[in-house]
Amino acid sequence: MENRRSSSPLRSRRAKLLAGAVVLGAAGLMTVQTIVPAQLAQATPVRIDNAAPADFSDVVGAVSPAVVSVQVKQAAEPRMMNFNGGNNFRDFFEDLPNGHPFERFFRDFGERGGEEGRPQRRAPRQYGMSQGSGFFISADGFVVTNQHVIDKGTEFTVIDHEGEEYDAVLIGADKRTDLALLKIESGKDFTYVDFADEAPEVGEWTVAIGNPFGLGGSVTAGIVSARGRDIGAGPYDDFIQIDAPVNRGNSGGPAFNMNGEVIGVNAAIFSPSGGNVGIAFAIPASTAQDVIMELKDGGTVVRGWLGVQIQNVTDDIAESLGLDEAHGAIVSEAQEGSPAAKAGLRSGDTILEVEGAKVDGPRDLSKIIAAYDPDTTVEITVWRNGKEQDIDVTLGRLQDQQQAAAQPEAVEPENTSLDDMGLVLTSKADAGLEGNGVLIADIDPDSPAAEKRLSRGDVILEVAGMPVNSPEDVIKAVKKAEEDGRKAVLFRVESNDNTRFVALPMNLA
Repeated sequence: MENRRSSSPLRSRRAKLLAGAVVLGAAGLMTVQTIVPAQLAQATPVRIDNAAPADFSDVVGAVSPAVVSVQVKQAAEPRMMNFNGGNNFRDFFEDLPNGHPFERFFRDFGERGGEEGRPQRRAPRQYGMSQGSGFFISADGFVVTNQHVIDKGTEFTVIDHEGEEYDAVLIGADKRTDLALLKIESGKDFTYVDFADEAPEVGEWTVAIGNPFGLGGSVTAGIVSARGRDIGAGPYDDFIQIDAPVNRGNSGGPAFNMNGEVIGVNAAIFSPSGGNVGIAFAIPASTAQDVIMELKDGGTVVRGWLGVQIQNVTDDIAESLGLDEAHGAIVSEAQEGSPAAKAGLRSGDTILEVEGAKVDGPRDLSKIIAAYDPDTTVEITVWRNGKEQDIDVTLGRLQDQQQAAAQPEAVEPENTSLDDMGLVLTSKADAGLEGNGVLIADIDPDSPAAEKRLSRGDVILEVAGMPVNSPEDVIKAVKKAEEDGRKAVLFRVESNDNTRFVALPMNLA
């Protein structure tokens, strides 16, 4: 079957498609002119060459055959009741005395095999079914979708736009970017689409096609609302925000530009009700293309690993460090045994560049480091003790890691107050605790400390780069920062087994 590829022929039709709202645009311009103040009358008006499209039928007709529905069969987890700490009914049954009224109940349900020679009853294994969307990226049957669509799946079925079903196998998935790759083996060529080479501009038209609520082949349109959105989904968030209506079941489906190229993979919506409210998020084509290529090659995504806890450099933190501008990622802690720790990176270092590439913030650093292969040596420029310093780090391999959190208990020891900052401090020893640092015993709810989300039970480890183990150490470090002319002093604080930096303003009046 001849390969059908949706791509650039649509470019020549763009002028014809973009012909719809000239009158509406002119009316809007005239309305604005009637209310512009006289002092702005000389401003140069914005000229728009292309109007809104009259319809999207050419784009939709070309790309729809490449969009599919993805059905996923999932094994349901068995649920057993638990009595007296036992693992199942059997533990409870074994403890019953002979003649107990429940003895027959459990015998009939086969938990101890019933009467001798009587076979046990086994509940049939149950399965659930979920579905989402996807799209072909090659003629030989590779299908892109979301990781959360195929998560915990045991069988995968792809349904094309004509309703024909195909069994698919999972090639690989990447939870951090929520992408997955399936493969169909059918011996036929499929219509497929390409990823866009360039990122869309805010305001460009986009068309979303997918399987919302199981309604396959649904088409919606809107514009690109924003780029570079961080929605807290993961360390590599860089979502495109669109207002084309996207609902449950659209996950994994493509968002197209007017050339029929995929600008993003629809992955999430913001909705208090669970339905569309005009805010949807798509994984950018640039991210998807790189991840899918790695999944296609080896089934997994391999990323470089630095091994630091980092946070954003705010204006007050920059001031406390002596930085001219707020940028970079400050290291709150280098993990023990990590590449960062082995290379000599330490708490308080502010990472400014990696191999000459400027680091704007923590998210930027995460993406830069992840782009390198493990065992790559990179030059990292840090701000330490008021000057720049270059450190060579040989990256490791990023692994999934979990960290337990523990909430410190409230204490009522002898306290020392830093009234201007809203802190009441005590030593850990006075609170009956071991280890380094100074405990925050109380916080003024209207203070700068409260505004920075410091809490009772947090532990102050350093102040202005100086380790502290008593309230007196804290006061001495604060006074030193004040003598140095700092408008804010930097605290390194441990909270729930995580460390972070907080810059508190000082009363210099």
